[in-house]
Amino acid sequence: MIRAFLTVSTGTLASRLLGFVRDSALAALLGAGPVADAFLAAFQLVNVVRRLLTEGGLNAALVPAWLRVRESEGPTAAAAFAGRVLGTITLALIAATALLALLMPLVIAAIAPGFAGRETLQLATDNARLMLPYLAFAGPVTVMMALLNAQGRFALTAFSPLLFNIALIAVMAVLMLFPQSAARAAQIVAATVGIAGLLQLSILVLRRGERIATPLRISFDREIRGFLARAAPGMMASSAPQLLMVAGAIIASSSPSAVSWLYFAGRLVELPLGIVGVAMGTVLIPELTRAVRGEDRAAIAHAESRGLELAVGLALPATLGLIVLAEPIVRLLFEHGAFTADDAKATARALMWLAVALPAHVLVKALSPAFFAREDTMTPLLSALKGVVLAVALAFLLSRWYGADGIAAAIALGAWSMAFSLIRRGAATFGFSIDAAAKRRLPRIALSALAMGALLWFCARSLPAAASGAHGLLQAILLLAAIAAAMAAYGLLLQVFGVVGWRATVNAIRQTKR
Repeated sequence: MIRAFLTVSTGTLASRLLGFVRDSALAALLGAGPVADAFLAAFQLVNVVRRLLTEGGLNAALVPAWLRVRESEGPTAAAAFAGRVLGTITLALIAATALLALLMPLVIAAIAPGFAGRETLQLATDNARLMLPYLAFAGPVTVMMALLNAQGRFALTAFSPLLFNIALIAVMAVLMLFPQSAARAAQIVAATVGIAGLLQLSILVLRRGERIATPLRISFDREIRGFLARAAPGMMASSAPQLLMVAGAIIASSSPSAVSWLYFAGRLVELPLGIVGVAMGTVLIPELTRAVRGEDRAAIAHAESRGLELAVGLALPATLGLIVLAEPIVRLLFEHGAFTADDAKATARALMWLAVALPAHVLVKALSPAFFAREDTMTPLLSALKGVVLAVALAFLLSRWYGADGIAAAIALGAWSMAFSLIRRGAATFGFSIDAAAKRRLPRIALSALAMGALLWFCARSLPAAASGAHGLLQAILLLAAIAAAMAAYGLLLQVFGVVGWRATVNAIRQTKR
């Protein structure tokens, strides 16, 4: 499982790093004004569906169902089932795309009510319609990725999302060489989103190897209806972090530039969340599903323990790092072109609050597979909906006194509500099984992260003085050096406290479970 986790995490890390390049270029092109708010509101809508489908949401429902069919009826029946799922979901998303295109003004008004009566509403509607073709391609991409994951083939699915960011970065590079108005540039980038979806689908179809989804059919028989009924709640639950950001944007839309500040702050939180969360959903669900179906308590405890250790071990240091280095990171990545110093400060303040939500999001990603493996998708969905409702209510109240900072704090509280809800429900229904090694390691992981955070805080205090008036490249080098030193110290502390050993780590990475 460690090797598969690292494969998925590496692909996700590469995609997220390219995402930072994309968002840095986007900030320089559009800044944080009405045009940026309109584009980002539309992009956030499409991005939720993108994450909901292609980054683990459908995977949570399809993998257990496909494995069950293959084990009970054989590979041919599993391929036929996959073919029906592929054809049906593709048709459903094409129909949904056409319907959304017609209803887009109402959809934008619902997710960004503050745009009403302003030109921003029409700009957001136009951008969203240009992005919509992506949704039609997302269906087959989703099914192909889930089927490859179910077979333990993680490399292609981990790295294919790179094409999405590569396409957008290439177009924005051209726009920087041949400047357009902000509104025109936003429309060109929006149209590229659909093309990026086509590229991702093409690479999966051309490289998928044997026929794992045949014959291709559209079917609404009892089996497919049952699958879709289980899949929809699971997909919604898997997109909880994005749903919380949409909830925040609903309230933020009435404040100029607040949607942009929250978006760029959220993007920074998505780097560690993506590395841990996507890998948890992609790797842990198949592992737990096999253990649950085999009623192997030891395997269940092993999978849950290693997943929780990896989640906590990556989320805690990332949280502390984002809080301590919020302002220098935001300034380095986004304070260019139309994105001003005041925008950077507001984004950094929002980032500090959103970082508080990161451990909660990762706990949700680590705990949800225990429900998905038992084909229980309703419990994570109900927890997600409760968290979203709480976040909207708190954001409405806190935004009156604290603006975008209050909205970010409300999002963090909503995330922790989701995590505590899953913990309580899981303990009451089947009990979470963690082994003795996890009980010994988890406190040591937390202690190592806190010590690393203290070291990083001391390093951060010297950064402003050292980087004052320095060239942007030197500032980047100093910031990266501080991050690298903190990561090295964290790794050393984990070894000193006996959490990991280099020999054991190398052996775990080399192991390939077929």
